[in-house]
Amino acid sequence: MEDRTIIEWDKDDIDKIGMLKIDVLALGMLTCLRKALDLLADWKGQRHTLATIPQDDLAVYDMLCVADTLGVFQVESRAQMNFLPRMRPRTFYDLVIEVAVIRPGPIQGDMVHPYIKRRRGEEPVIYPSEALKPVLGKTLGVPLFQEQAMQIAVVAAGFTASEADQLRRALGTARGPGTIQKFKERFIEGCQANGYDESFASAVFRQLEGFSGYGFPESHAASFALLVYASSWIKCHHPEIFCCALLNAQPMGFYAPAQIVRDARAHGVPVLPICVEHSYWDNVLEPTGDGVLGVRLGFRQIKGFREEDGHWLAAARGNGYRAIDAVWRRAGLDRSALTRLAQADGFASYGLDRRAALWAVKGLGGETPLPLFAKAGEGLPDVPATLPEMGLAEEVFEDYIGTRLTLREHPVNLLADDIGKTVPSAELRDTETERMVEVCGLVITRQRPGTASGVIFLTLEDGSGVANIVVWPNMFKRCRKSVMAGRLLKIRGRLQREGIVTHVIANRIEDLSYLLDTLGDPQSAGAIIEPNHDNADEAKRPVPNLSGEPKDKSKRSNPLARTKAGRKTVTGYYSASAARHPREQAKKLFTSRDFH
Repeated sequence: MEDRTIIEWDKDDIDKIGMLKIDVLALGMLTCLRKALDLLADWKGQRHTLATIPQDDLAVYDMLCVADTLGVFQVESRAQMNFLPRMRPRTFYDLVIEVAVIRPGPIQGDMVHPYIKRRRGEEPVIYPSEALKPVLGKTLGVPLFQEQAMQIAVVAAGFTASEADQLRRALGTARGPGTIQKFKERFIEGCQANGYDESFASAVFRQLEGFSGYGFPESHAASFALLVYASSWIKCHHPEIFCCALLNAQPMGFYAPAQIVRDARAHGVPVLPICVEHSYWDNVLEPTGDGVLGVRLGFRQIKGFREEDGHWLAAARGNGYRAIDAVWRRAGLDRSALTRLAQADGFASYGLDRRAALWAVKGLGGETPLPLFAKAGEGLPDVPATLPEMGLAEEVFEDYIGTRLTLREHPVNLLADDIGKTVPSAELRDTETERMVEVCGLVITRQRPGTASGVIFLTLEDGSGVANIVVWPNMFKRCRKSVMAGRLLKIRGRLQREGIVTHVIANRIEDLSYLLDTLGDPQSAGAIIEPNHDNADEAKRPVPNLSGEPKDKSKRSNPLARTKAGRKTVTGYYSASAARHPREQAKKLFTSRDFH
């Protein structure tokens, strides 16, 4: 911004000189909600703000109770999804508590289990004293908010308002328990002076110490709870709008566009592919017939595609291009942009697959069209070519290269024969608890919370849904590389269930990531390109083993073998393109979102 100067000061320095400090949070969900409410008004004529969204909607709370919250603000994490069915929120204040309780402070202060047991009637609600009942009444006798910590200090330990505010500041500091310790002696002595015994005072102070690991003020939790409810309401009643807005607000949240699209389709939302004749830069809503709205993927989903090119492509379209040559001339895109469109299968409406579209782009001549020949063309010869058809596996692989997602078959389904028999994720909830099961899927998230004592939580996705995996520290030590870097894992473990919360405790982890590398190989798609049909130097590349048998019998289980030069080759497969070999591309595909 012109004539604006930004000076960076430490927040503690600002506090010392008495200046007002305001935290401004850049929440991606606010952008998503604004986009969603605009779409709701434009397409369905419903005009809402955060203040006017219908409250106390039972369908919304029903959705939250079964943890159907992918993409929902704050409650889409693994921990929140596990806690929601146990908490079973039915009111707005339940959401306030839900937001506040799954935090390092309450977890370290051992407040989560007592609260949920009391809420479910598994243990009695006990208050430390009658004087503290008004302070802890809303949270069943368990302190969950910073304001409660301050009130406990005032009521039980006799702190002054100034001392309580200093305690609040110590609770909120990043320096943690070391800062709050200076209040311990004062707190215990104050409690004893008011008739509480030392054991009570020490126990309460230990709970307060947990807040120094990060606890929420009640007002903050209430503000977040409003966004939880608003995003849940839109997802529940307008899933197509929620999906479209969420994709346009990326990057944000726990899940990549591939998972957002999969979840939307599972909720009955038609998702339409990128198309040069119908897409815009942003993802948009599009009628699909019978009054149903679908989500048309936008050019923003194409890897490396420029926003300026996307806007210009839509603006110059008019009544339609109808041919790649017309796109090149009228939109003025360079061949690099057209190549990315072809790689994203953006010309499928012309009856061209990726390979044919790329061939057509290569035959357009110079980098930019010549204005003199805009109508008659530049006299380029029409070179016929018989190109191998792309199989489904190869198409899926190229989808991930071009757009990082696919609307075709899930990769795990395509590799089912190589993976072997496993339990689909969708069937885990109906599988007998404590049974040993094998599951396999793409690793979409990895979480290693600081409060989990070294436990790793993995989320695997197959064609039917997701499976939650728990990796204990000793298992992590044995399989560290697979857990941290594996993209496709096959895990054997014991299934455990509490209500509808299901997870698998891993006791064997097998990294099958190499199978993903084979999806893009032409032979896997049934199209083998003979080396002697191409340039002479192709002989230097791996040649196909048409028998399908590994050359090295000892490596049957893993088609990846190493040459003398140390480079990986795929035994039994042949790639038509050395410049972008599938194995090299696969290393960058099917990546997870990792949180620590």
